[in-house]
Amino acid sequence: MIELFVSALITFFVVIDPPGCAPIYAGLTAGVPPVHARSMAIRAVLIAGAILVVFALFGQNILAALGISLDSFRIAGGIMLFLIALEMVFEKRTQRREDRAQKIIDTPEIEDVSVFPMAMPMIAGPGSIASIMLLMSKGHGVERTLVILAALGVILALTTLALVLAGPLMRILGARIEAVVTRLLGVLLAALAAQFVIDGLRASFF
Repeated sequence: MIELFVSALITFFVVIDPPGCAPIYAGLTAGVPPVHARSMAIRAVLIAGAILVVFALFGQNILAALGISLDSFRIAGGIMLFLIALEMVFEKRTQRREDRAQKIIDTPEIEDVSVFPMAMPMIAGPGSIASIMLLMSKGHGVERTLVILAALGVILALTTLALVLAGPLMRILGARIEAVVTRLLGVLLAALAAQFVIDGLRASFF
């Protein structure tokens, strides 16, 4: 179970990317009173956590209702995560997030960014939803479910901390260090995505 916890922890950290969410949130909440910014950060993580837990517990039932096998989802999810990894390595994912954030900033009537774009799609996006469903599909049991949810809880706590401390964190890290971290995480995610695809192909054809 320790191996499962570490694997889930790394997967969620790479996909949700708390350090990567911090500069986006700092830009979205520029000029917002600190108390309001903190409350939006906490609300965004709680909403995203609720969405991910729902997919963790009922995602397989949703797939069954749609007639999609778990192996097919592993392959499709792995390919999608690999594409996200490529974007991270070549800095395209960060640019897309910044563009999305800028659109929100340029829309004056939108003040609360906790639901969109922070909760969805930045935290509980396609990558994190696919990741938690793939991890849950590898086995059953209450203990396994609790271990995966515990790993998710740790990453969501780190995400909350990153958002709350977004301003000071950006001053400490700087753009260059953030770029290096993003690329390293992208390489790790690519390896994890390849493993998901291999598992799906092996189960389907061998």
